[in-house]
Amino acid sequence: MNSRNKWNNKHKERISHLEEPKPNARLENLASYLKGGPALDLACGLGGNSLFLARLNFQVQAIDISDVAVNYLQDIAAKQKLAIYPQLSDLTEITTLNLQKNSFNLVVITNYLDRSLFPLVKSIIKEDGYFFMETFYMSPKHENLGVSNQYKLEPGELLAEFGDWKILFYEENEQEGRQTIFCQKC
Repeated sequence: MNSRNKWNNKHKERISHLEEPKPNARLENLASYLKGGPALDLACGLGGNSLFLARLNFQVQAIDISDVAVNYLQDIAAKQKLAIYPQLSDLTEITTLNLQKNSFNLVVITNYLDRSLFPLVKSIIKEDGYFFMETFYMSPKHENLGVSNQYKLEPGELLAEFGDWKILFYEENEQEGRQTIFCQKC
């Protein structure tokens, strides 16, 4: 099964049990930093983060591989008159999107890892803009999350990758097997 079909099936299942997608809890806790403007939500899924950001006056470009997710988010954004612009794209082919340098105040990635995106992320965030990422990492307590090791961060990997940025929040949660960073380009 290809990636698009896999994610379409997962999202169809989630939609049947969902009122409205929830944003990432750590991202919600950082709302005081988030002042609006252009934002990019990569691997947006059903759009919990995109909806949250649009309500904070962001104009959100939301990208996902699943047409089920993109259509779902388009419907919610239209009904609620939110500035969310969902787009269908495979992030392994993101160069086809022609994202402009220094064009986003915020880029968000949750539960997705493609290390080749890091240079792009660094280039498209404006000076003093923010990056939020949370995904799985190789926690000794969480060896079997059903996630392949190729999609898990090494301990300290995000700190090393974004060490030249201002780190505002960083956590490696061994109980949940996730690594989170919120940093500012300087």
